[in-house]
Amino acid sequence: MKKIIAGVDEAGRGSLIGPVYAAAVILKKNINKKSLKDSKKISKQKREVLDKYIKKNSIWSVGSASVKEIERLNILNATLLAMKRAIRKLKKKPNLTLIDGNKTPHMPYYNLRYIVKGDQKIAEISAASIIAKVSRDKVIKNLSKKFSGYFWDKNYGYGTKKHILAIKKLGVTEYHRKKFRPIHNILTKK
Repeated sequence: MKKIIAGVDEAGRGSLIGPVYAAAVILKKNINKKSLKDSKKISKQKREVLDKYIKKNSIWSVGSASVKEIERLNILNATLLAMKRAIRKLKKKPNLTLIDGNKTPHMPYYNLRYIVKGDQKIAEISAASIIAKVSRDKVIKNLSKKFSGYFWDKNYGYGTKKHILAIKKLGVTEYHRKKFRPIHNILTKK
């Protein structure tokens, strides 16, 4: 029996806004693994090209956890929930699932292993990091059209100077994670 290996990674965990995303990827035999790198180490344009390439040459799925779930569960547990959703949505059940980080979601009938800095070591995890990032970036880019003053099309909700200044000037939106320190601090000062 051929071993089916899935890689899993998240995107948006450190952002101040929006859902956290996770992707699960099982690479097909013909894919060029050398071209796959951690999504943070490649340009936006290259990520988008690789996203299409990976999707064509793999079995993949995406899961997310909403801002409300992040607020209720905390970011770690919401990330694990997004990962669980992505793994469950795969069309094939993997024999082994390798997860970037130092924790795995609770999934008793799955063989899960975490790998610290896995997105830099394992092609399946690198592929998942690219799909998760591109998927989340598209959602945040669309939100930025509705909330143009926050520069989400450039900062994707991360705590840049411009974003923090915009929050102070324009206020906190329903998409901001209110329990995250910068947002919480802004809200408690008001």
